[in-house]
Amino acid sequence: MPTPLQARGFDAEARALELLRHHGLLPVDRNVRFKAGEIDLIMRDGAEWVFVEVRARGQARYGGAAASVGWRKQQRVARAAQLYLLRRFGQSPWPACRFDVVAFEADEPRWIRAAFTPG
Repeated sequence: MPTPLQARGFDAEARALELLRHHGLLPVDRNVRFKAGEIDLIMRDGAEWVFVEVRARGQARYGGAAASVGWRKQQRVARAAQLYLLRRFGQSPWPACRFDVVAFEADEPRWIRAAFTPG
């Protein structure tokens, strides 16, 4: 049985998935975990692979949901994406990629395309 916080996270991921699908992105994978980090959603936008971090906050205190994806979290997502691409494509050329964030503030989604660039 998930905790209320986990249930809110699962709901936010499901809503983010539907939002992105509505905008034409195709789902590839969900909740991919590595020791280095995790990826909430992996989508395709045409030929581009999209690694999505989903965040939900009830209030905008401390900068809100989008601001909670700080440098350290970005690095963890980027490292997990590298591991995923390595596992999926090996040493073959990797496809173009981007990192998006879907942030829920007071239950309203905000999709931030190319929210960050690793490095």
